Amino acid sequence: MIHRSIGAVSHGILDYALAILLIIGPSVAGFGGVKATWAYIFGGLLFAMALVTRSPLGIVKIVGLALHGFVELLLIACLIAAPWFGNFTSGVTSPRFYWMIGLLMLVLWALTDFRGVRDRVPATTVATPLAEPVKAPVAGPPVDDRATSPKPKAP
Repeated sequence: MIHRSIGAVSHGILDYALAILLIIGPSVAGFGGVKATWAYIFGGLLFAMALVTRSPLGIVKIVGLALHGFVELLLIACLIAAPWFGNFTSGVTSPRFYWMIGLLMLVLWALTDFRGVRDRVPATTVATPLAEPVKAPVAGPPVDDRATSPKPKAP
């Protein structure tokens, strides 16, 4: 089982960083045209999803984190498949760019706690009293209980 160790804040920071990487990536990697346009679209979608997610870094807070995770998984599938469906598998830079960003996002998705389990307080067990509490002795002179107790009857 995968340990989902990335919380909502860290995921939000990485979403914004990946969106910026998708937007500036084509000019840095040196490809343009339709290949770059799709990267801009994917980057804009990721940035918009980060803005509208109900998380500490979301601005509008409309979409829940679980739905954000589902849409992000669809976006990952589109990123990985884009070179084939967009018919730009030729060349070296653009297909590898899409595959690497898709793979990076897939790792981020797999390690993110979208259900918020990581932030929940663990349940505590309810303690049941075993017996009446013992009262502490009161400081003072010793009490002789023999004087006040009834005398045993003779047979």
